[in-house]
Parts: sequence; C-alpha cells; structure tokens
Amino acid sequence: MNLFRICIVRSYLAIRYFFHWATRTGSFGPGQARPVALSSDMSKGQSLQAALFRHHVKQFHESSCSVASVVCVVNVLRQRYKCTGPTVTQQAILEKVRTAHWKERMGPDGYEGRRGLPLSILTAVVQDSLKAYDIPFNRVEMIQGSLDQDKALIRQQIVERLKKFQFQDNCLIIAHFDQGTFIKEMNIPHISPVGGFDPSTGLVSILDVDPDQKSAYEIPFNRFYKGIATRYGGVFRPFGYDRGGVVVVHLS
Repeated sequence: MNLFRICIVRSYLAIRYFFHWATRTGSFGPGQARPVALSSDMSKGQSLQAALFRHHVKQFHESSCSVASVVCVVNVLRQRYKCTGPTVTQQAILEKVRTAHWKERMGPDGYEGRRGLPLSILTAVVQDSLKAYDIPFNRVEMIQGSLDQDKALIRQQIVERLKKFQFQDNCLIIAHFDQGTFIKEMNIPHISPVGGFDPSTGLVSILDVDPDQKSAYEIPFNRFYKGIATRYGGVFRPFGYDRGGVVVVHLS
C-alpha cells in the first residue's frame, strides 16, 4: 500500500510541475522568487538576522530540511546567549534530541514509513532542542496557515511576527511550506528559516536549506502565505502532513 501511495504521489507531483511549467503558473508565473544579493555586511553585527546568515547550513539529505533549519536557530541563539562549547552540528543534534523519533524520521525508511516533520512535530522538536541545549526562551508558537474563513486573521498574525523579527530582534521564525509554491521545484513539504521581511514591499526572504538553492531568495508575502497554507491536494495526508505554517521562537 505504501509503495502504491508513493507512486501516486510522485505521478501527481510530476504532472503538477509540468502543468505549472507549461502554463507559466505557480512558481513559473508572476511573483517569482528573486535571489537575494548577499553582501559581506549581511552576516556582520549582533542582530539575529545577521547571525542567521552566519549559521545558515544546507540539509545533508533530501528529508533533513528540519535538521538544518533547527540547528541554525540553535546556533544563532547559542551565540546570542554566549553559550560555551563548539558549534552544534546536524548529526549531534539528532543524537541529543530524540523527540518524535526525529533521527529515525531522517533515515531512508523513515519512522513507521514516515519521513520528515509535519508542522506540529517540528514545533515540538524546536522547543525540545532549545531545552536540550539550555537556551533561554519565552515560548515557541505554532501558527498554521489557513485558506478558510480565518485566513485574514492568521495572515495578520504572521505579518505581526515577521515585523517583530525584523524590527524588534526578539524572535526567530522557521517556515514550513510547499517548496514548489516558492521556487521552481516539486510541490513538496519543506522547511527553512525566514531571513528577513520588508513591510514596505511585502517581500519575505527565505534562507532555503536546500543545497540546490545557492543563495537566499525573496518572495511576495502573498506567495509566502499561499505556500504555508496549502494542503498539497491532500496527497501527503497519509504521511502525516496537512497544511504548513510558521514556528516562532519568542525570546521576550
């Protein structure tokens, strides 16, 4: 049954990708991702945003986007709070934080056939990772995207968190999204830290941990929200995935 499901999902993804390419819709249409021209100044300074660029890493295999994203946040906050010890590696954090069989979910067969982390499990892993490394924080908040009647309220909540990150420098945001909504890739669940937000233009910067993405990129907020609110046509529900969203680490 699992093999049958996988074949159906892969066929669906390939057809959807071809459709967007042929019709110049989706990530091939208006509002495409634009590479962020990285300057040496972006990784300088003591802000959380600068530290994200310093500690950004790429995932070590196709399902480990959660590991690269969480270890980046952990190292940013270890630097913020002047924690002692070496930089935390992706392999080390998987050995230390065993929440929801995180390490097993990164394996070729996953845990009970499930690979990667849905949004709710990502939230638990982020919180437990901060505790495991004795990093001070106020709370870890999960906001799930929605295209239903509460869409306007949730959009506003996420904009407020993006502004808080950008201007108050007291939170970090990890996005859980449909990668194919953001860039010209398959429409699969993906995880990466948010690297910036410009409310004057509505552009959100993504520090994508995918090794194929050579630089950060920016997308309009409407595309960002669509990517975190999609249900993937329901094809990933048998594997534990529903909609994406954001995980916000509040420091104060």
